[in-house]
Amino acid sequence: MAIELDHFIVSARDQRASAKLLAELLGVRWAESGAGPFSPVYLNAALTLDFINDDGPFPIEHFCFRVSQDEFDAILQRIKAAGIKYRSMVRGPEDMKVNTDYGGRMVYWNEPAPVGNAHGELCATGELTGKVATS
Repeated sequence: MAIELDHFIVSARDQRASAKLLAELLGVRWAESGAGPFSPVYLNAALTLDFINDDGPFPIEHFCFRVSQDEFDAILQRIKAAGIKYRSMVRGPEDMKVNTDYGGRMVYWNEPAPVGNAHGELCATGELTGKVATS
């Protein structure tokens, strides 16, 4: 049997608000509750991000979603419509630009207040058309 990643637990100040926001930005399903104490975001048939309330400090987590160019355009439009500031680099200023290095498009954003940076930074990557160096 091939190994597949089933879920990833994501700490949040408000698990329902965080799950709902991410699902709306990505255009995927979510639920207020699921297996256990979680609010799942259904990324595909096999993988969920399971949000859970947590009052402790959060590490910086990075989630990057590979999507088609059409999906990228739709996600970027939803980010803009939500008034979320974004950037073209993993770390750097919110320059409201899209990174076009490596033959694709990338945009990074953090969950805005008042929900509050629960899952660190997010990235949507349109299909890469160029080859990325491996050495």
